Amino acid sequence: MDHQNEVQEVAQQQRIDNLDRNLLNALQQDARTPYAELAKRFEVSPATVHVRVEKLKQAGIITGTQVLLAPRPLGYQICCFIGINLKAAGDYPAVLAKLEALPEVIEAYYTTGHYSIFIKIMCRNIDALHRLLVDQIQSIEQIQSTETLLSLSQPIARQIQP
Repeated sequence: MDHQNEVQEVAQQQRIDNLDRNLLNALQQDARTPYAELAKRFEVSPATVHVRVEKLKQAGIITGTQVLLAPRPLGYQICCFIGINLKAAGDYPAVLAKLEALPEVIEAYYTTGHYSIFIKIMCRNIDALHRLLVDQIQSIEQIQSTETLLSLSQPIARQIQP
């Protein structure tokens, strides 16, 4: 990110007031809340809510809305994290492209520290995880080694606070 973008980002962050924060918090709880209901709750007009939400979208603060799915009812019993060490730093783009092609990879991070890449995986069962690891991830030529951490539970799951 260049200096001009950083300055614009800081300026945008400074223009967020309490109404914006209240709207963001309410929309994080339920993005389907009608603007009229939000307007009533925060004692402003529905037009004000609309303008504020559009401003937050244009500023890149609201990047979209989504339906959150519960993995277990859909048959995904295994959540794990895999730390990946690359043979060379230059291998990152090729490995990332291969990981992106795997639907089980739901998050990926380029990291510092012990691993080059840290990914989150959802699989239906332990056999599916085993096949994914052996046949698809560890067989990627540019990967030197992996370490897999199984998640036993997710006691905290939240969005950042505005």
